[in-house]
Amino acid sequence: MPLDETNNESYRWLRSVGNDWQFDIEDLHPKQITRLYKRFDTFDLDSDGRMDMDEILYWPDRMRQLVNATDEQVDNMRAACYTFFLNKGVDPVNGLLRENWVESNRVFAEAERERERRGEPSLIGLLSDAYYDVLDDDGDGTVDVDELKTMMKAFDVPQEAAYTFFEKADTDKSGKLERNELIHLFRKFWMESYDPQWDGVYAYKY
Repeated sequence: MPLDETNNESYRWLRSVGNDWQFDIEDLHPKQITRLYKRFDTFDLDSDGRMDMDEILYWPDRMRQLVNATDEQVDNMRAACYTFFLNKGVDPVNGLLRENWVESNRVFAEAERERERRGEPSLIGLLSDAYYDVLDDDGDGTVDVDELKTMMKAFDVPQEAAYTFFEKADTDKSGKLERNELIHLFRKFWMESYDPQWDGVYAYKY
């Protein structure tokens, strides 16, 4: 089924603010497409070709098991995941089919750019902040490599990826990740045009 404002939250929001952006697969580098499908397959826990909201909400619960998070922090993370992936195209009832995942990501990216132009809060920022609050296990306001390894473990990403991820994200070379650095890397990896320097961020080959 083609995606449009009747069945996709980001298309719906874009049209409501007068943005007529439309997806074109030709705009994407093949490795970016491979990267996106790799992530879909991580979230599709039962490998049925459909990402369900229950599968998405598994990850905050997994984080609860791995870190010393409060119930409030985990509840905030669950709420952020729900909002983020709803706007990524995961319908609470029907989920999101693998065949629509790439387009859903790109329309979400355009919606994020539109929110930025309009001075509205970023949903990437919302999700990143929720995870940051949980990852900052020692409460010092920053995230170190060991704390980042927890996120990699939670998402079934090779833990050696923490070192590459950290190197790319730590733009001021302070040895700690601040909130804006984490958001910056997520935006670079998921929203912008393909750049091979980001390929190793999650220790995957694309």
